[in-house]
Amino acid sequence: MRVPTRIAAIVLLGLVSGGAAEKDLRFTKRQLFVNPYESTAVADLNRDGHVDIVYGAYWLAGPDFVPHTFRPNHVSKDYLRANSDHVYDVDKDGWPDIIAGGWTEDGIWWFRNPGKSAAERGAPWDMHLPWAAQLLAKTRGTMEMFALHDYDGDGVPELHSANYRKNEPLEVWRWTKNTDGSPALAPFVLGAEGGGHGFAFGDVNGDGREDVLTEIGWYERPAGDPFARAWRLHSETALPHPSCPFVVKDLNHDGRLDIIFGRGHDVGLYWWEQQAPKPDGTTVWKPHAIDESWSQAHALALADLDGDKEEELVAGKCIWAHNGGDPGAADPPAIYYYKWNRAGSTFTRHTIAAIGEGIALGRQYDVVDLNRDGRLDLTAPSKQGLWVFFNQGYK
Repeated sequence: MRVPTRIAAIVLLGLVSGGAAEKDLRFTKRQLFVNPYESTAVADLNRDGHVDIVYGAYWLAGPDFVPHTFRPNHVSKDYLRANSDHVYDVDKDGWPDIIAGGWTEDGIWWFRNPGKSAAERGAPWDMHLPWAAQLLAKTRGTMEMFALHDYDGDGVPELHSANYRKNEPLEVWRWTKNTDGSPALAPFVLGAEGGGHGFAFGDVNGDGREDVLTEIGWYERPAGDPFARAWRLHSETALPHPSCPFVVKDLNHDGRLDIIFGRGHDVGLYWWEQQAPKPDGTTVWKPHAIDESWSQAHALALADLDGDKEEELVAGKCIWAHNGGDPGAADPPAIYYYKWNRAGSTFTRHTIAAIGEGIALGRQYDVVDLNRDGRLDLTAPSKQGLWVFFNQGYK
């Protein structure tokens, strides 16, 4: 039976919430935009030395994060057309472009950064105008998210796709060219069995090759060219609708990779401890609960927030992730970071945005130094708008 959030939070004070023995990082918050996009990406788009933020149809110019439109503002009554945004110099002209996918749209789009093209023509600077758009590829639709990931280590990232329909083939999109020489993407079927809602990257079986973990299990990377043939699926890590993405890390330093995931559309945050494998190599896992007091941990990240060389787990409620249809959907949101205690094999919860502040954490966010003070900050996009949290360290 699910424990009501308010009661569970009281119980958790003695179990996972930060106490007097452990200091809390301090954050200052700022709301940047009121619009229900759920993804951000960060990069220096105008090459002025300051980090900018991509948020839906807008890019916000740092350091003050002034919004500019770069594409049509497609907002619907249910899901937004955008599902993830990524920054990559597609045409290799030295200016970072934006790659955008969509939930119901069956395409991946490239929005070309105009750079200094207007100034070179003797015309007014035009980065405030809509950026030229080009379709890079048609997809299957119902794409939960895309992620830039360099599979073959050649310095050119591929585009990993996560399809909500877990029986659809797991595809990796590779760069190619159209007949006219313009950039395009073509799919490689990594796993015909499917993939599903969540994904993570890591060497599961310790053979020195990075594998791919999905909702339906983990795919073993073959030796040699990763795109020479389909990968082998191992179903023992099938997860219950995991975060997209979830994360992996050898938490207890036993030489085996562990899994950390939330139930993206249900209650709970968990880690699976990898045990010694069976004689035939089948992986074995022991489940542990981290926090079962809140729901919709839709996306996770690991980052060293306090500079102690140890990564913290960043997680927060993706409010209304299924338009109110998920367990706990009406509960108030919050954002947390969790510190790992290796000696006790436990996580300690600390608050970034508390219940009552009305701030959620959507489907793609960034943990990055936004103000160049040497500390990692947080972007927090959600259906309630865009906030940023500036890390003040221990004060």
